[in-house]
Amino acid sequence: MTQVDVLLGLQWGDEGKGKIVDVLSPQYDLIARFQGGPNAGHTLEFDGKKFVLNTIPSGIFNEKTMNLIGNGVVIDPIILKRELDNLKAAGHDPVAKNKLVIARKAHLILPTHQLLDAANEQRMGKDKIGSTLKGIGPTYMDKTGRNGLRIGDTTLPDFKERYNKLVEKHKEILSHYEFEFDLTEKEAAFFEAIEFIKSIPHVDSEHYVNGYLKEGKKVLAEGAQGTLLDIDFGSYPFVTSSNTTTAGACTGLGIAPNKIGHVYGIFKAYCTRVGGGPFPTELDNEVGENLRQVGHEFGATTGRARRCGWIDLPALKYAIMLNGVTELIMMKADVLDGFDTIYACTHYEHNGETIDYMPYDIISVKPTPVLKEIAGWKTDVTKISKVEEIPANLADYIAFLEKELEVPVKYLSVGPDRTQTLVLD
Repeated sequence: MTQVDVLLGLQWGDEGKGKIVDVLSPQYDLIARFQGGPNAGHTLEFDGKKFVLNTIPSGIFNEKTMNLIGNGVVIDPIILKRELDNLKAAGHDPVAKNKLVIARKAHLILPTHQLLDAANEQRMGKDKIGSTLKGIGPTYMDKTGRNGLRIGDTTLPDFKERYNKLVEKHKEILSHYEFEFDLTEKEAAFFEAIEFIKSIPHVDSEHYVNGYLKEGKKVLAEGAQGTLLDIDFGSYPFVTSSNTTTAGACTGLGIAPNKIGHVYGIFKAYCTRVGGGPFPTELDNEVGENLRQVGHEFGATTGRARRCGWIDLPALKYAIMLNGVTELIMMKADVLDGFDTIYACTHYEHNGETIDYMPYDIISVKPTPVLKEIAGWKTDVTKISKVEEIPANLADYIAFLEKELEVPVKYLSVGPDRTQTLVLD
């Protein structure tokens, strides 16, 4: 029996997972998203075109690969329908080609979940989490509170009654906020999208994925967000509402831990974060703004400017440990092309100590990064297509990271297009 390989982010998300899944997808028979929702934006570029996927797995553009939205994902039917409509208009129709299935046990995002999200952020004011306002948190709250609605419920005769019951609960909660809303338009779009989603095959993801493995087929589990946003191990409470780590692939698809194979950990050559929360290496200055502009660091889903800073090795070591990473993938090396000097955080000064790990509390007591100076490569790497063409200083940077992180860098991305990806020895 084959095993499930896992691909996930090692920072605060936005590492470039979509591009790499697209690059790797020809090697796999099934790509399966295992957590998160439409708050994730996976950007893919090829043939002069750019696509942003929110819910659909990033293997959708490979003709031979099947794609599964797993049970750990929360689905907004309106956004999923819009996403599929846009793909169809661009000449890619996974529904017509029978290249997409949805787990029956995946939970639904209702319009009122989005209202609850917005109302809570409004109430928190300056202390807000920085939610994308997609209703993700409230949906996972209903899931763990045993109140949620699932994809499989849409085919039941009493689905509308179940929907109304949950909506009434939400309206009761909203009555305690100073928050005005009108559901008419959103509800109409919601039920129209529900009818559309009924045309997509619904499966029991646990049997579906394990069936692939029994047949000896190759499966890649695709994560969303990043390790440092994990609900258990991230920079709580500034986190997402699901498990973004390798363990989340087990519960988000229905596979046993001993079925996990390779774990690909993706990271940027620097570091970014969207929304509130701690960010030890953040550069709130001209250098950070330069990284933002050169790297086009604006959210694929929200358009929000990302906070930028130097690479954080204590955080990366933590993420590698949590996920059991076997191979690293470094993204956006090209963004650092213009720097004479770059820096890497090797330790933190925290509570009077020098440490090389991420401590429990990095919010009330902010760690000070200890930075190592590294020579830049001052070369346009977007044009290189062979490993032999990698500038010496970039090769030295990669070697330094491999030594510090004790995991090999397998792939190097030198631009946004799928072709701008080098396989390292």
